Amino acid sequence: MTGTTNPPVRKQTKGERTRARLLAAAEQQFAELGYHDASVVRITEAAGVGQGTFYLYFASKLEVFDEVVEDLNRRVRHAMIEASSSAPNRIEAERAGFAAFFRFTAEHPALYRIVRQAEFVSPGALQMHYTRIVEGYQEGLARAQAAGEIGDIDPEVAAWALMGIGEIIGMRWVLWGPDVAPGGPTSKVPQEVFDQAMTFIERALAPESRRGTQGEETR
Repeated sequence: MTGTTNPPVRKQTKGERTRARLLAAAEQQFAELGYHDASVVRITEAAGVGQGTFYLYFASKLEVFDEVVEDLNRRVRHAMIEASSSAPNRIEAERAGFAAFFRFTAEHPALYRIVRQAEFVSPGALQMHYTRIVEGYQEGLARAQAAGEIGDIDPEVAAWALMGIGEIIGMRWVLWGPDVAPGGPTSKVPQEVFDQAMTFIERALAPESRRGTQGEETR
């Protein structure tokens, strides 16, 4: 006990709640209909507000699209950081972070569906999404390398490669699982697939002194 008290949680203002409803409605519309078919009218109807209210918070459909991408990015990074922050080493942090990423994408398939649209709708938002994830990832890998927890690999290259692994595996089993209809509810990454991916990642990141031992253990 430190004798300190937690600061009171600030309540959202009415304007903040309205803006959050618009963002949530836009996320739903962009994910379900795609950018071009998701109109401001549809977004405001889903949010339960008038069209005039929309323009109090966003200048255009493109602006709210960019905000949705940024919001999804913030939420997925928070989920991964929160899950991995208490891990005792880098490999366990990778395991916890990947598990959190796959949970998030299963619960929020809009992350995949909207970010993929950004390639054509707003390339700047697409670059922002991946760059922000890599920046934090790269810093964590550099610290782990300095501590001797991973091998002599460029942290930036490793960060991009690991992010690619997570994205494609998630797409294959979360969005395209055998029990998933196109555009329908998502599935989960099977445990055996997760374990195989983590074995691959652990071997790729392992310090040189451990790689030979790992190979012998699997014979």
